[in-house]
Amino acid sequence: MKKLSLTLIAIAAVTSSCTWVKVSEQASSVAVANAANVRGCKQVSEVNVSVPNKVGFVKRDADKVATELANMARNEAISDSGDTVVPSSGIENGRQSFNVYKCNKK
Repeated sequence: MKKLSLTLIAIAAVTSSCTWVKVSEQASSVAVANAANVRGCKQVSEVNVSVPNKVGFVKRDADKVATELANMARNEAISDSGDTVVPSSGIENGRQSFNVYKCNKK
């Protein structure tokens, strides 16, 4: 029983530290900024993204969850022709909202 418990803890530790959401090639140029950085930019949309914040009963690393949410927002911004995303809410249960902006005049 002890060996099974240790195995489950090890699996949970490894999977909770994995980053599952990668930035697409198209979204690699989308910046993550704050409100002060987007003065003069045009807001084009808002996206709501979510990722798992737990694996089974184990909470995932908060920094990993935040990174994945930002990566997902960057990926979503491409479909709205955005080049910058700014968090518009805090992270709650693996969910967050981002405003999408068009800053570069291409």
